[in-house]
Amino acid sequence: MKKLLIAGAIMLGCLTTNAQVQTPMASPSAKIEQTVGLTNVKIDYSRPSARGRSVYGELVPFGKLWRTGANTNTVITFSDDVVIDGKTLPKGEYALYTLPKADSWDIIFYNDTHNWGLPEKWDEKKEVLRTTVKPEFLPKNIETFTINIADLDNDFANLELSWERTKVTLKFVVPTKEKAIESIETAMAGPSASDYFSAAQYYYQSNADMNKALEWINNSIAKTPSGQDVPFYILRQKSLIQAKMGDKKGAIETAKQSLAGAEKANNYDYVKMNKDSILEWSRK
Repeated sequence: MKKLLIAGAIMLGCLTTNAQVQTPMASPSAKIEQTVGLTNVKIDYSRPSARGRSVYGELVPFGKLWRTGANTNTVITFSDDVVIDGKTLPKGEYALYTLPKADSWDIIFYNDTHNWGLPEKWDEKKEVLRTTVKPEFLPKNIETFTINIADLDNDFANLELSWERTKVTLKFVVPTKEKAIESIETAMAGPSASDYFSAAQYYYQSNADMNKALEWINNSIAKTPSGQDVPFYILRQKSLIQAKMGDKKGAIETAKQSLAGAEKANNYDYVKMNKDSILEWSRK
């Protein structure tokens, strides 16, 4: 009898183990994390596939709200306030809903993200922002629904929804300049050589005040510890600022100093960049 009980327990254990069946999801989950300028954007969604079905107008009817994916809410999160179609969307997380039509789509940011698909009762008060975009016809078929953050710029990016032969694109603007300038102004209360360099570099890249950029890069150079060489990358940045200000002669002299430092450090990328710039500026 004891042996029978032991055998039964072993069989039950095997059945329990074998019962843990794993199968792939019909609409697998996906995550996107992207930094745009200084703003973090995250998207969690599920990706249905067409599988021979006609999508828009049938699987996803025109004129009806769509969960914009499958399963639970598609959730998009912004770490800062962003601007969409001239309207401010406060930072936070939102369910992304859409209303597809043949010639236009409504895109809706809804502040209740805890639904399986659509809410049982739609609450217009939870619509934080709604805007309309035009769909674009794609030259090739997209089998699986895809969300992408594309065309990255310091100040904006595009949210893209693509499936079948349709793509819709929504531009959102991020507060990079405001955050960067606030950070720079805060750091200027007690800036280091690195702070001055970063501030000058940002002003150069964003075509801001070049006189201020030159002042800051000179301050960065002045903070080089006594007895040490000025870093070649800081001199490189100063030469670029001088060139943008029209001081090609000064830019060449600074680039030569950067070149010497880069050669000493065996940094061949900066050696080439400086040589190329010196040649370019000498021709003008």
